Amino acid sequence: MLLCRVSTVCQTLGRWGRRSQREGGLLRRALSFSSSRCHGVSSEEGNRQPAETGSAQGLYRDTVLLPRTQFPMKLTGQKLLDQELKIQQECGFADLYSWQRERKAKKEFCLHDGPPYANGDPHVGHALNKILKDIRNRFEMLRGRQVHYIPGWDCHGLPIELKALGEFGTGDLGPLQIRQKARAFAEVAIARQKAAFQRWGVMADWNQCYYTYDGAYEAAQLKVFEEMHHKGLIYQDYKPVFWSPSSRTALAEAELEYNPEHVSRAIYATFPLITLPPKIAAQAAGLESVSVLVWTTQPWTIPANQAVCYMPNAQYSVVKRADNSQLLLMATERTASMAALLGTELESVLTLTGPQLEGGICKHPTIPDKEVPLLPANHVTMAKGTGLVHTAPAHGMDDYSVASQFKLSVECMVDEDGKFTELAGPELQSLSVMTEGTDKVISTLKECGALVREEQCVHSYPYDWRTKQPVVIRPSKQWFINTASLKDKAKEALQKVRVLPESARGSLLAMLDRRTYWCISRQRSWGVPIPVFYHRETGEALINKHTVSHIATLFKEKGSDCWWELPIEDLLPAEVLKKSKAGPVTDYVCGKDVLDIWFDSGASWAAVLEEETEGDAEDSESPLSWLPAPLRKPLVAESDSRADVYVEGKDQIGGWFQSSLLTSVAVRNKAPYKSLVVHGFAVSENGEKMSKSLGNVVDPDTVINGGKEPSMPAYGADVLRWWVAESNVFSEVQIGSTSLNSARDSINKLRNTLKFLLGNMQGFDPRVQAVDPKEMHYVDQYMLHLLREFSIKVTDAYSEFDAGRVIRVLQAFITRELSSFYFSIIKDRLYCDPEDSLGRRSCQTVLEEILDGVIRSIAPILPHLAEEVYLHAPGHDQGETLFRSGWIKSSSVWRRPGLEEAVEGACAIRDSFLSSIPGKNAAQYDLTIAIEPSLLFELMESLQEEPTSTSSQLAELMMAARVTLTSKLPRDLPPDALLSHGSFLINLEGGVIREDSTYSVAAVPTSAARCPRCRRYTAQSADCLCPRCQTIVSQAH
Repeated sequence: MLLCRVSTVCQTLGRWGRRSQREGGLLRRALSFSSSRCHGVSSEEGNRQPAETGSAQGLYRDTVLLPRTQFPMKLTGQKLLDQELKIQQECGFADLYSWQRERKAKKEFCLHDGPPYANGDPHVGHALNKILKDIRNRFEMLRGRQVHYIPGWDCHGLPIELKALGEFGTGDLGPLQIRQKARAFAEVAIARQKAAFQRWGVMADWNQCYYTYDGAYEAAQLKVFEEMHHKGLIYQDYKPVFWSPSSRTALAEAELEYNPEHVSRAIYATFPLITLPPKIAAQAAGLESVSVLVWTTQPWTIPANQAVCYMPNAQYSVVKRADNSQLLLMATERTASMAALLGTELESVLTLTGPQLEGGICKHPTIPDKEVPLLPANHVTMAKGTGLVHTAPAHGMDDYSVASQFKLSVECMVDEDGKFTELAGPELQSLSVMTEGTDKVISTLKECGALVREEQCVHSYPYDWRTKQPVVIRPSKQWFINTASLKDKAKEALQKVRVLPESARGSLLAMLDRRTYWCISRQRSWGVPIPVFYHRETGEALINKHTVSHIATLFKEKGSDCWWELPIEDLLPAEVLKKSKAGPVTDYVCGKDVLDIWFDSGASWAAVLEEETEGDAEDSESPLSWLPAPLRKPLVAESDSRADVYVEGKDQIGGWFQSSLLTSVAVRNKAPYKSLVVHGFAVSENGEKMSKSLGNVVDPDTVINGGKEPSMPAYGADVLRWWVAESNVFSEVQIGSTSLNSARDSINKLRNTLKFLLGNMQGFDPRVQAVDPKEMHYVDQYMLHLLREFSIKVTDAYSEFDAGRVIRVLQAFITRELSSFYFSIIKDRLYCDPEDSLGRRSCQTVLEEILDGVIRSIAPILPHLAEEVYLHAPGHDQGETLFRSGWIKSSSVWRRPGLEEAVEGACAIRDSFLSSIPGKNAAQYDLTIAIEPSLLFELMESLQEEPTSTSSQLAELMMAARVTLTSKLPRDLPPDALLSHGSFLINLEGGVIREDSTYSVAAVPTSAARCPRCRRYTAQSADCLCPRCQTIVSQAH
């Protein structure tokens, strides 16, 4: 039964091949050989016969169809730069985004742009991020989706404010003056960055971007604020926050950088135990002068101490120092380490459990008459120190939790400049806590005998990400988001989000766990004002949906400057006061704090992604009404106003990714994104962080336009884009002359292949001269099959944000399938067959499909090169551009039953043959291929129906002079015959038909001569043309 099925398949394949042959196509050349005479030079040129092959070849050069194209193999220097700018102009790069927004599309792809900070020149980090996004956007647009991508900028915040003040001079400026200067600075930075993004070829409508200082954006942001406040998620409280003395403002976790090499003066200090814990009073009756030993890396917080905490489930010991008999209380498991540290033996006098310490009271070491209790706390660890933790609720998050539980005082002794206040006492007042204040506290401890040891401690410590100075923790009255109540919902929403790479999900969840609350108020001028009013007498905050909605309307109409420009009567009109059931307007003053910039950018989904509801198109309250209709996210059935993807660097795991998630979950109970792509940072070629001091900063403008040094030529935008695409963006991405030169060389190799393809399509118009796949040579059909597989792999790679895989797939396709295989096989047909022959047109049809597929596959990465090639390519109207003509066009009919097996079977036989003649020219051999009657034999018959041939498809695939196909090798093989053997497994119909066939190949040096025109060994003698070339030359004359 199986053999019947095999036979049926082969008979069908054979009949199809023979029919094509009879119709003048597939299996034989459309040439008639009317004469077997040797055709030498013509009589008009005299009766000279070519003495040398080289001179003979010159005679027929004009009859050979060599590649011709005006497409340059290389472009360098100013020519390259001019060409890219010309392509952008002629191919409508600036209008492409608007064009695709207006066309009809069944599906939308939304990539929401995380706003870069508007405080400086564009850098390679911008290039990495923007180009990575653009590659995906261009791919989605090419495959027919309507791309929603609105670039944005984060415009508020301290860095811009400080740079503006530094650039324009500070003086005694009021809030409005500061805001005016900050806005002007941001606008200049935005213009520079925008120009760079356009030069890089990033597709967008650059006249329609979003800016966080835009009044309509601020209004949408305030609506998010109002909704969260209404739900009780935003509240005002007095609690410890990260405070930057250098910036004089509170900071959120996302605004911190941790310096792993920070050096602190760590101390061990004693707190005398003046009241023994009741549970051990009897046991410790004979013990006197026991002191609790604590360790801290922040000695300046000792004056604010309110308690000493212990671990409830740990064991503690009273130990006696061998060198001075001092009695110390510490954790039992820390005694060995402490003995080594102190350089003395510690004798255990009493052992007790954590709960037995309850009720103990210590004397504060530096403040007379102040007593502090021993309290249990879960944050105490045994990793370092003594297992007993000095607790200052005003200066520690965990400490504050203890204070909340046990109603301890939270007194702040540190002002906004990081200096001690008068509450710390006259000796400490006005001293900077991190420097002179620490010195004074340590010297005071030493004087009173409480200092046991001081040491240098190198550890990770939070710094202000803007000023690069250390921060402190101090309490102040701030506005907070209760992230603890949102955490579970956020985690649940995150489980439905696809994260690339998946390893980043753990970091996202860890960051959520670390943040119990989010301080969103900042004590600066350049930002969105928190819309709150305070009672002049009581300080009570007035904030509700009526006040916030009114302010949002004013911001949308006038911008947030009106918070300082308008009289309070306009900000808090009578009707709002009435709805709020508040007193007269004269009782209130405006708040002075602004919102954290992470709240600004974190609410971007509300301003850019949130859909309009019916009737909202012209509604001034619509968050999107400030955008032109084509740019708003359209109402489509499948849309749920979430972005398909957010794409940012790994620093946004605790930044924009998290702030967007928290605000969206709070308001809409869902994440604002369906997928997250987290990429690494751009670093120097040595893997170092870039810095001006190290001199390793790579400027993208210099990359494109060239620098002063010869080592930095003008690479152009496409090299920069190739660098992004080729890199493993999920790790740190190195850039330097080595990687840029490699990118340039890779593009030049690609140009060489494209030049070959273009050159061989001279005079070919696929619209009228293309050959139907059914009439093509088998190897041509096989290449269409490979091209389809290539397009599927490329599409999958782009869909996975893996442009590096696109490049690897492309390079493998060019190297293996094209250069090493197809191009080497078809050159004879391309150059030497009649120009309009079916075999040549079949080949050109495939080359045109390959060219089209290759340039479309690389277009998202190299848009300038793709459009340049498209201008030279045949088959489309003048003015048509690649990006307006779709994705790779492949067809399922390109895969035909038996086709792959026939060609790959022939290739397996060829490989065996070539291995038997290492280093020799295959064209100089006649082959005899012996295959016993089988499926493989019938497949080879479809490539060569005649028993022996010099012009069959099998001979072309073997690249030999002549091929004889037989069922067994002849017995009278010449002694110089080279034999090789092998087998080939045929697998058809999904494994239903399987056959492992063996074959033998005998290679014998040919007796034929080399044809001076086609260079094949098929001529009767060295001075004669082969029959095919003889016919072609005769017809030419």
